[in-house]
Amino acid sequence: MRIVIILIIGFLLVACKGDQQGQYTQTAKTCLEEAERALQSDSIRLGETLLRRAIRLSEETNDWHTYYISYQRLAEARSQGNPSEALRLMKKALDVYEQHPDDERNYVLLLDYAGTYAAQVAFAADGPYDEALDYIHHAYNIAAEHRMTDLMCQTLTSLANITWAEGKYREALDAAHRAETLATADLLPGTLQVLARCYHSLNMLDSAEVIYSQIEPGDDVHLAYIVQSSLAKIAVQRQAGTKIGATIDEAFEQIEDFYFNALQQKDDYYQETLRQEIENQQLVYNEQTYRRTLLFIIIASLIIIVTTVLVLRYRMRMQHQQREFEQSQLQDKLYIQEQEKRNLQLEADNQKAQLHQASEVVAFLQNYILERTEVIRRLMEQGNDSRIVLNPREWGEIERTLNAIDGNRFANIREQYPEMQEDDIRLCILTRLGLSNRAIGNIYCITISAVQHRKLKLKKDMFGETNPDVTLEQILTS
Repeated sequence: MRIVIILIIGFLLVACKGDQQGQYTQTAKTCLEEAERALQSDSIRLGETLLRRAIRLSEETNDWHTYYISYQRLAEARSQGNPSEALRLMKKALDVYEQHPDDERNYVLLLDYAGTYAAQVAFAADGPYDEALDYIHHAYNIAAEHRMTDLMCQTLTSLANITWAEGKYREALDAAHRAETLATADLLPGTLQVLARCYHSLNMLDSAEVIYSQIEPGDDVHLAYIVQSSLAKIAVQRQAGTKIGATIDEAFEQIEDFYFNALQQKDDYYQETLRQEIENQQLVYNEQTYRRTLLFIIIASLIIIVTTVLVLRYRMRMQHQQREFEQSQLQDKLYIQEQEKRNLQLEADNQKAQLHQASEVVAFLQNYILERTEVIRRLMEQGNDSRIVLNPREWGEIERTLNAIDGNRFANIREQYPEMQEDDIRLCILTRLGLSNRAIGNIYCITISAVQHRKLKLKKDMFGETNPDVTLEQILTS
């Protein structure tokens, strides 16, 4: 009987250990899937956090496929801001794959990504492209050997990009033409983009315009931006309008700034969501641990009951009743805690709703006061192209109105920064009113670029803010 008990206990321990190992492997893959969903939603920081966690878990469980794929995804996420780090991560992914190979297609993709990031590093450092070309040629040879047509197209497109960056436009054009002959429907837009860029660099504007016109960006906003801006540059280049081209570039840069600010806000939301999900997963894991422990105790108790039923029958019955009583008390406590959590959540929701209503009332009253002020209303109603002139009395009226609704904001600014010039105070006032850079330029009789430069200089020299992500509007609001 003792041998039977020992075997059963050993079996249960092995089963529990196997379940834990399966859970870890599943957790690594789950982290990778959640990271890919976050990156598809443009939540970069959330995706990077999940990818680093997937790398750690997959390394602990020897899940080599998830291990190098996680490194590859992390390198893609870091490639925009830090190409050197992206190249380092991709080399790590290649090392893992070469030690534990599983799919030739993945190997070609890893080599192609490594070549692309090596080219970005070389371009930024104005260095040689030998390492990038070695990766791309190796990837193309493997793809050609296994007749992977789509990967041959992708590697040829990468080769065209690198040779174009070297300034070898004719070689880049030849590689792009070869890639076009192999391109599938999903790869064709990227291949045509490289082909059109080569034509443009060779000053073959008609051919470049035809190729750009054939590209269908679909839902790819960035590709649509490249196509439209390139067509605009070609049109401007034909008319030799360099100043207009610079203005177009500046307009597209402002659109990109708004887009990335929106992505930052979305990323903050996903960070909070991730924290809540981790807390929920911890609660679920604790509950599962409690159930497994309880199951083990019940099985052990049953074995003891079978071996000692004649002697300890009454005692085991009392122990069973005691366990049921404790479990009932635990369920009651869990129910009470759940009710308390719901009550706290309802109270928090009510407070948020009240704060939101109060904020809307305050904003409505502030806008109402601004709209009823004659000078401000005239300032808002005039168009961006109109010439705007304000006398000192009107400036004073605007400042007094803003001080009345903003808690003496500009009075405090004058007190804290006595060295600030009157023109800088007025620039802050116009910024607080939400006027566009063009309207501010009309008041000061300067260009939009000059307005932006004055804002940056005021933010740095006067308020001591060097973070490019913090705007003058945010400084005035805080």
